[in-house]
Order: sequence, then structure tokens, then C-alpha cells
Amino acid sequence: MGPVAAKAQQLHLDPTKVMGPDACGECHKSSIEAWKGSHHFSTFKTLPRQKEARTIADKMGLKRIKAASDCLSCHFTSAIVKGKAKPIAGITCESCHGAGRDWIKVHSDFGGKDVKAENESPAHKTERYAKSEAAGMIRPSKLYKVAQNCYSCHTVPNEKLVNKGGHAAGSKFELVAWSQGEVRHNVWYSKKNRVAAIERQRMMYLIGRALDLEYSLRGVAKATKKADYAVKMAKRAKKARKRIKAIAKLIDAPELMAMYKAAKAAKLKLKNEAKLTAAADAVARHAQAMADKYDGSTFGGLDAVLPSAKKYKVAK
Repeated sequence: MGPVAAKAQQLHLDPTKVMGPDACGECHKSSIEAWKGSHHFSTFKTLPRQKEARTIADKMGLKRIKAASDCLSCHFTSAIVKGKAKPIAGITCESCHGAGRDWIKVHSDFGGKDVKAENESPAHKTERYAKSEAAGMIRPSKLYKVAQNCYSCHTVPNEKLVNKGGHAAGSKFELVAWSQGEVRHNVWYSKKNRVAAIERQRMMYLIGRALDLEYSLRGVAKATKKADYAVKMAKRAKKARKRIKAIAKLIDAPELMAMYKAAKAAKLKLKNEAKLTAAADAVARHAQAMADKYDGSTFGGLDAVLPSAKKYKVAK
């Protein structure tokens, strides 16, 4: 295995397939402008200078933050530059929608050289979406897969980084609040960057809570010692499990109780990886099924628990 291939295995994205935000910005100019006002953009320059980040790096024995896979995998986007994998930006379009090399040309072809998006035929659009997804694009409509990328980082699934480095064992991440603030870029069909429709918010809340449970279970499953990481992950999993049970009382979705029972059956303890992983896999299957089956239109019971605009995450 060559150095680039080895690096790709450690990173969230395969750097050999990353095109970079400029490639997306050729068409999605408004989205790029919105991104530039977010922490996802600014972290490229600000994170290496932060005292807390330097302290964590020192404890981990890392000389350069941008050269360490423990940091690169979630805080940066790497691509091939002069034959080597190097960080080129913070959290970018491809961090959420997948490395673009194999799908970006298909995604931006509306039916011919002179055909623009507004003139694309419905049949071609359907075909384009299907081909883009087959090539690795994670479109916004694939809610579970997009949100999965959020939780795979925001739950900080790295025991050594937490126990040795002192990194926080996950953030208080909630999908609606954190997606409808500074990172919102709902500008393709309208320049007004509107907040997601209420039906979409309901589904985001639902799938987000399910993913919180899934990744908490995976975290406990991988824990090897009773220390900060294992304890925090177990507490998070227990809280997430209770929340799923409460949500099941608000709406009619049998997948929720199936999810809860699967999680409840696996004890939150060390040396229980197989059962906890199986429980997490079951939660994932039910979450994916809900994302495919429902559109949020019948889930008005969730409106009372959706975060208000005051709680949306914004840059400071």
C-alpha cells in the first residue's frame, strides 16, 4: 500500500477523489458564499492557532495539527497536491456530499453543452440524480446518509483523542439547530436562503436523534477502558435511548420502538462490542427505513420539540 492509499484509509474522504470547494463553486456560488461565513470554512486557519487545539495536540504528541490524521479526518478536507495528500480547506461541500471526482461531471450535466438547469427535462434530471448517486454523491434528499457524516464527527468517535488528548467526548449536536444556522445554504432554488420547511425539519430532528443513538452505541462498543470516553459515551447513549422512547409517544412510527428495543437489549458496558454494534446496526436500519418511508407531513407531534430559531447555531 502506497502512502496516499494509506492516508486515504485514515481520512473521512479519499483525497484522490476530492475536487475541492472551488469545483463546486463554479455553479454553486451562493452556497460557497454562505459556507465562507461558517466555522466549517474558518476552521482551516483558526483551529491550528487555538490554544485548546495546541494543548490537545501536545498531549497526543502531534507536532503539526494539519498533518495529523486524528485532526484531519474531521476538521479538514484533504486532496492530492503535487502527488501528496494535503489539507486544502476546512469542512467542505464534499465532507457532507461525498468526494466528487466520480460524480461531479454527471451532476453538472443538464442534458448537453448548451442546456442549463432551468431547461433540463424531468427525465434527464431523474437519470442525472440516479447516476450521480451511483457514482458516490450524497444528495440532500438522502437525509440519513448526509446526516451520518455530521454525527460521525460530532460524536468524536476516538477514544484515545478523548482520554489522552483531553478532547471533548462529543458536542451537544442536534441536527435541526446546527444545520439551520450558519451552515444553512438553501439557495439553489431561491436566493433567500430560507429555513427548511417544517416537514423537512421534522424529519431532520427524527433522523438526527436516531443517529445520535446509533453513534453513541458505536462509541461504547469501541471503548476499551473505563475512562472519560467510555463514561461519556454510555451516558450519551442512555440519554439518546430515552429520547427515542419519548419521541415514539409523539408520532406514529413503529420503527422508533423497534429501534428503542434493539438499543435497550445491549448493555452499555465494556467488552460488549458485538452486541452493541449489532444494536447500532439495527438502529441504523430503522433510521434509514424511516428516512425512505416518511416525509414528515404526518409528524406534527414533533413540532413542540423542534428547536426554535433562537437556538440555531450561528457564527460568533
